Amino acid sequence: MKAWEATVRKTQAVARKRANSIFGTTYVASSDDDDKDDQNGSDTIELYHAERVLPNGDYYKGEWVDNFPHGKGKYLWTDGCMYVGDWYKGKTMGKGRFTWPSGPTYEGEFKGGYMDGTGTYIASNGDTYKGQWIMNLKHGQGLKSFANGDRYEGEWRRGLQDGLGKYQWKDENYYVGEWRNGSIWGKGTFVWTNGNRYDGHWEDGVPKGSGTFKWPDGSFYVGNWSKDPRDQSGTYYPSGSSQEGHLEWDPQQIFNELGEYQICPGEKVSILPSQKRLAVWRSTKGGDHKPRRMSVDGRVSVGLEKPSDRMQLWGGGDGDFSGDRTPNGGGALEEEFLGIHIGGANSRGNQLQTLKAPRKSKRQGETICKGHKNYELMLNLQLGIRHSVGRPAPSASFDLKPSAFDSKEKVWTRFPPEGSKYTPPHPSCEFRWKDYCPVVFRKLFKVDAADYMLSICGNDALRELSSPGKSGSFFYLTNDDRYMIKTMKKAEAKALLRMLPAYYNHFRAFENSLVTKFYGLHCVKLTGPTQKKVRFIIMGNLFCSEYTIHRRFDLKGSSLGRITIKPESEITATTILKDLDLNFIFRLQRSWFQEFCRQIDRDCELLEQEGIMDYSLLVGIHFKDISQEGDIIPSASGQHTPSGDSESEGTPHISRADMDQLLLDPSRWASIKLGVNMPARVERTVRRNGCELQLVGEPIGEFYEVVLFFGVIDILQDYDISKKLEHAYKSIQYDPTSISAVDPRQYSRRFRDFIFRIFSEDS
Repeated sequence: MKAWEATVRKTQAVARKRANSIFGTTYVASSDDDDKDDQNGSDTIELYHAERVLPNGDYYKGEWVDNFPHGKGKYLWTDGCMYVGDWYKGKTMGKGRFTWPSGPTYEGEFKGGYMDGTGTYIASNGDTYKGQWIMNLKHGQGLKSFANGDRYEGEWRRGLQDGLGKYQWKDENYYVGEWRNGSIWGKGTFVWTNGNRYDGHWEDGVPKGSGTFKWPDGSFYVGNWSKDPRDQSGTYYPSGSSQEGHLEWDPQQIFNELGEYQICPGEKVSILPSQKRLAVWRSTKGGDHKPRRMSVDGRVSVGLEKPSDRMQLWGGGDGDFSGDRTPNGGGALEEEFLGIHIGGANSRGNQLQTLKAPRKSKRQGETICKGHKNYELMLNLQLGIRHSVGRPAPSASFDLKPSAFDSKEKVWTRFPPEGSKYTPPHPSCEFRWKDYCPVVFRKLFKVDAADYMLSICGNDALRELSSPGKSGSFFYLTNDDRYMIKTMKKAEAKALLRMLPAYYNHFRAFENSLVTKFYGLHCVKLTGPTQKKVRFIIMGNLFCSEYTIHRRFDLKGSSLGRITIKPESEITATTILKDLDLNFIFRLQRSWFQEFCRQIDRDCELLEQEGIMDYSLLVGIHFKDISQEGDIIPSASGQHTPSGDSESEGTPHISRADMDQLLLDPSRWASIKLGVNMPARVERTVRRNGCELQLVGEPIGEFYEVVLFFGVIDILQDYDISKKLEHAYKSIQYDPTSISAVDPRQYSRRFRDFIFRIFSEDS
C-alpha cells in the first residue's frame, strides 16, 4: 500500500509541474502543507496566483486551484466584458460584479455562471433592477426603476412581471394588482391622480369582464367591460350630492386613456455572463467499434475501445491537453488533477456504448381514404363534430348547472344521406349521433372552435395507427397531429362521465394539470340490423411539437411485463418503451421540479378519489445534440469533477445555448409549460449485473441536454371485478407488488414513489 501511495504522489507531482509549465503560475502553498501531505498521504488544496495574458488575448489576475480560477479573481475578455469577484472551479460562483463594454453592470450573487440570487442590474439607458434572480432572469421579488420615471415593484417570473405588483407611471398614476407574462392581467386597480379609479378584471392591459369605475364625488359605474363597444354593458349610479353627475360619460373613454399608459419593455442584452465560457471540451472517438448486441438501456457484454478526450482551455493555444486514456491509474489520476470526467464510464467497470438516436420512421398511421374499412366511420365522425361545434357557444360563465353533467339525456341527431332540416347531405350511410355533455367539454379548455373543426374535419383525412392498443381500442390522429381520437369501451365512457364533475373542477383549479385533456365524448350509432354503437373520445396529442421525439416511455412503477421485447434494430422513434427499459433520471430546474411534484400529488389524489388505477406517465424525450452519424452527444456541462466534488451544487443545468436564447427573448417562455417543451437534462443510468428487474438504474454522471414532454394517460380504468380477479390470479404466481393491477390507493402510492425516484431537482 505504501508503495502505491508513493507512486500516486509522484504522479501528482508530475501533473503539477506540467500544469505550472503550461500556465506560468506560481505555487504559494506552505511547506508545512507539503510535509503534512507526505506524512498523512492526503491531498491538500493547492493555491496558485496568476497574472497573465492568455493565448486568445483574455487577461486574468487572481487565484487558481486545479488549473481553474478559484477564489478571488478578475477576468477581462477581449470583447471588453469584465468580471471581478468570486470563482469556484472555473465558474462565477458567489458575489461579484459583471460589466458589459456598452455600459450595463450587474453586481450581486452568481451561481454556476448565471446571475442567480440577489443582485442589482443597471442598464445602459439607466433602467435599474434590484431584487431576486434565477438563471439570468428576474424571478421573485424585485424593484425596477425605469429611466423615463416609471417604476414597478412586485413579483417577477422568468424575466417578466408575473403575480402581484404595483406599476407607477411618471405622472404618478398607478396600477396595483395581478400580472401575467409582463402584462396587466387578472384582478387589479388603476388609480388616476385626479381621484378616479377602476377596480375589476383586466386582460392584456385593458379592463375585461366585471368592474367598477368610481369618481371622487362618489358616483360609480358598474358593468361588464370590453374593448368592443358591442359587448360593453353596465349601469351608472350618481352620488347623492350630484344628480347631474357624469351622464355624458362614455366607458370607452377609459380605453382611450389607458392607451397612453404603456409598460416599459425590458432591455435585451447582447451577451450574458453564462455565455462567457472559459473552457471548451471536445471528445473524439478512437478506434473502430465493431457492432455489438446491446439492450435498450445500452448495456453490453464486453468492453469497448477507450475514447480519447481533448480539453481546450481558454480557447486554444498552450492550453490543449490530449492523450489516450488507459483503463487504470494514469487516466484516473489525470482526471483528478485536471478536473476531467470521462462521460459514459460506468463506475462498476461496465463500459457502455454511445447512445444512438433511433432510426427515423415514416409518419405515424395509415391515411383513411376511400376504400378503407373505416372510411365511412371517419366521415360519420367528422359530420357529427361539424354539427356539434356549429351550435351556439355556451355563456361565458364557468359555473355550470348540474344538468350540464347529466349524461342520461338521450338526444340523438339523425343524419340521413339526403340531409335534413338540421344536417347536410352526405355520401355515407345513415347514422345517428350523440354528443355527451357538450357544454362541459366546450367550456373546459380554451380552444378556438374554427381551429378545432379544421383539425378534425378539414380536407385532410385522419390517420389510423397501425395496430390497436392493448385494450382493443383504435387510435386516429388528425393530419396536423394536434388531436388523437380513440374508440372507447362502454365501461370507459361510464367512468369518464361519472368523474366528469371532479375532472372539470380539477382543471379549473389547476390549469397545469398533467392528466389527459379530453375535448369531447361522442357516439355514432350505425343504422341497420346490428345497431352498432361506436364511442369516441377526443384527446390532445401530447407529442404534437416541432421537436422530433427520439424516445418514448410509458411508466407505471410496476415491473411485471414492463419491458419491450424488441431487438435494438427494430426500435424506432415511435416505439413505446416501458419501465424496465428506462435508462435515465430526469433532472428538472428547481422551480419546475417543485411544481411538478405538487401537480403529480394533486393529479394522483384526484384519480385515487375516483377509484382509477392502471394509469401511467407518458414521457417523450428530444435530444438536442446528435452527431451526423446518429450518436447522441453528452453535454459538456455534464462532465463532472471527481466523486465528492460539490462544484455544481445549486447550479441550474439547462442547456446554455438554449437557455441563453430564451433569456435574450423572454417571450419565448410562453411556449414552455409544465410537461410541454420543457428544457431539462437527463442523466444516464445502468442496472447492476444480475438485477434485470431493478426498476431504477444507478446514475453514472453522463448527462444529456433534452426537451421533455410528459403527461398522465389512460385515466379511465376502474378497479372493477376484472382487475380484482387479475390481481388475485397474478398474486399467486408473482410478487404482488410487481403487478399493475392493484387497488387505487396502493397504485397511487406506488406510482408517486416511482415517479419521484426518476425525476429529481437538477442541482
